Amino acid sequence: MAVDKFDAASTDAENSLPGPAPAAPVRRPGLALGVLAGALALDVSGLGVLNAALPSVGERFHLGETTLQWVMTAYAVTFAGFLLVGGRLADVLGRRRVFEVGVALFTVSALVGAAAPNTATLLGARAAQGIGAALSGPAALALLTDTFPAGPARNRAFGVYAAVGAASFSGGVLLGGVLTEFLGWRSVLWFSVLLGLGVLAATRVGLPDGAGHRGRLDLPGAITGTLGLTLLVVGVSTGGASAWIVLAAAVLFLVLFVVREHRTADPVLPLGLFRTNAVREASLAAFLQYTGSVGMLFFAPLYLQGMLHYSPFESGIALVPMSLAVFLTANFATGRLLAKHSPRTLMAVGLVLIGVGTGLWLGTPQDGDYLLHVLPGLVVSGIGQGLNFPSMTSAGLSGVPERQHAVAGAVNVVTQQIGASVGVALLVLVAATTEDQLAGYHLAYVTAAAACVLGAVFIAVRRRA
Repeated sequence: MAVDKFDAASTDAENSLPGPAPAAPVRRPGLALGVLAGALALDVSGLGVLNAALPSVGERFHLGETTLQWVMTAYAVTFAGFLLVGGRLADVLGRRRVFEVGVALFTVSALVGAAAPNTATLLGARAAQGIGAALSGPAALALLTDTFPAGPARNRAFGVYAAVGAASFSGGVLLGGVLTEFLGWRSVLWFSVLLGLGVLAATRVGLPDGAGHRGRLDLPGAITGTLGLTLLVVGVSTGGASAWIVLAAAVLFLVLFVVREHRTADPVLPLGLFRTNAVREASLAAFLQYTGSVGMLFFAPLYLQGMLHYSPFESGIALVPMSLAVFLTANFATGRLLAKHSPRTLMAVGLVLIGVGTGLWLGTPQDGDYLLHVLPGLVVSGIGQGLNFPSMTSAGLSGVPERQHAVAGAVNVVTQQIGASVGVALLVLVAATTEDQLAGYHLAYVTAAAACVLGAVFIAVRRRA
């Protein structure tokens, strides 16, 4: 796939730096993929695994809805805020080293949360889990490219990796509901502890080693970038008049971050990455996929429980076909398609299908039938996600020097998180513009669908440099 010349994507000083030491050949690539996919499952399920347990957590600590949402938001805020720093640290200090630290922090924090005696301890543990995920996530994606050479092997690995990641959110919601119902809410965090220990135990055996390249962490850039992203997610999550103050502060810090990154020789985020067409298009695809898919998952329980009178457990089961469609498409189709078609083509097709799947929910009536009105949209959107996720992951690293793969992966995950927070918040605002609740849902669906289709058209017709 043709990409822009990379002279604009890194300075001469950056190009003069040696890359990471070549990784030793991986004797068990299947084990390596299992370790990396397991870590991704930890990170993604961490966003949704406590969802079904929230009522039990609120009852245990006597929390109102405003405070209770921070059990989820504390994780999302630090996860998004520290991603760029995590990517840069992995490139500088070594991918496996930072990966291990991230998984260990996530696991220890889950242990603290499982034993939390009060609200402050639980929220602090959730925030620390987010930081752990932000450290391990970009490192895992870079290790994937270290382990599997470009070509069919890497395409298949991306397919499996994406399938696990895409299925982990709704799978986490479902697992959290089952564990909470039968073993209590603390068992949800104990499960994360056990999975984290399993990933750590296999890391040294399964993953390649390798030192980082010469460089340093730009502390002023790390501080301003982390504060900017963190405040952006906090502002969107809180709402109300105070949110505008938080968002203004986020904009200020992000502007300072961009100015700093232009001036330093060792940026946290090499801004030249965005001069590569593939990186820009992958970022757009990531934002739109998460706006559309997480938007569907946000409104789905409100519709299923509020209008079709499903129980929380039943509404969780109802969403499983989306995860199955993502898993099967990414695991069995997308890898083969990437061998024949460019990621750009599959991103465009995937976004169209996500848009069509979301648009199908325009037909959901007040007393809708699951098989007729709900299931088709879930399946079509899931197929689109299964095509788009591996393709945008591959495209996000295209034309990027190997020494910057972790930070490039962090950029892709950041845009996913912005789509899941900012994009979904915009859909909620759209839905609130009408007093009719169902009409508001439909307005949000058509907005998300139109955005995905327009994004696909933009990617498909864009002229390559």
